[in-house]
Amino acid sequence: MRAVLLRRFGEPGELALAEVADPVAGPGQVVIRVEFASITFVETQIRSGHPPVPAMAPALPVIPGNGVGGVVSAVGDGVDPAVLGRRVVSTTGGSGGYAEQVAVAAAGLIDVPAAVPMADAVALLADGRTALGLMAAAAVRPGETVLVEAAAGGVGSLLTQLAVRAGAAVVAVAGGAGKLAVATGLGAAVTVDYRAPDWPQAVRAAAGPVDVVFDGVGGSIGKDAFGLLRDGGRCFSYGMASGQFAWIAAEDAAARDISLHRGVPVSPERMRELSQAALTAAAAGELRPLIGQMFPLADAGAAHAAIESRQTTGKTLLAVAAS
Repeated sequence: MRAVLLRRFGEPGELALAEVADPVAGPGQVVIRVEFASITFVETQIRSGHPPVPAMAPALPVIPGNGVGGVVSAVGDGVDPAVLGRRVVSTTGGSGGYAEQVAVAAAGLIDVPAAVPMADAVALLADGRTALGLMAAAAVRPGETVLVEAAAGGVGSLLTQLAVRAGAAVVAVAGGAGKLAVATGLGAAVTVDYRAPDWPQAVRAAAGPVDVVFDGVGGSIGKDAFGLLRDGGRCFSYGMASGQFAWIAAEDAAARDISLHRGVPVSPERMRELSQAALTAAAAGELRPLIGQMFPLADAGAAHAAIESRQTTGKTLLAVAAS
């Protein structure tokens, strides 16, 4: 089969298409014929040799990719043959996703509703559970003001939709007029370009203090967003698109009675529940992933370069079966 190999850490061009052996389903496993594979910002950091956590660096060579969707084409010992032909999404355990086939644990399969296109399902696999988990933890209430960073990104676009549906006024911050227009289309009440040096003042003028911050950027953007919270607000840092988390002193948060959270720790079982809930919401027309761009499998390097350039919107996918 064809797969994308990373033989050494470095620039996006280090991702190269290669012929490798087909995977075999071991006990308790299935093989998925991959239609789409997810690409995340963290994967670009891993490829460069600068993962956010050193332990995330894989042994080389490796096939990157942690989220896939497709059809079950083979089963291993102990797996019910009835799963053959099922449309599913699954994580891979951290690697193996940029490939035409992948072997994964049968217990981790998530069925894709018939009404949900496979590309949408893959886009929601990780981003959907992240957005739903954050919204549940934040307990956003009608009438509150919610600031969403990177509001035209994969998670940010979902948070924007969910907060609007919850009855909140969304302040969407993103980089550039095109991304701000996307956020407006998703229902944001206020949009601000955070590339402008005075963007926090623009938020204050348009919306006043905010009740909730969803910080997916980190760094100085995340710290400035924290400063926009009203006393007693809630701040959820879940990403580091800037390259680092926002440094916010716990005593600063405590002095203003602001609850400070980094990520939403959940069990594997809860992660699967949230992913399934995202697919169910999509099937009901209540959640729509924003897929900004797709690349063929052979162009995985170009996909990484696009994400790193900050020019992408929404989710970036590899179209594997059609490439």
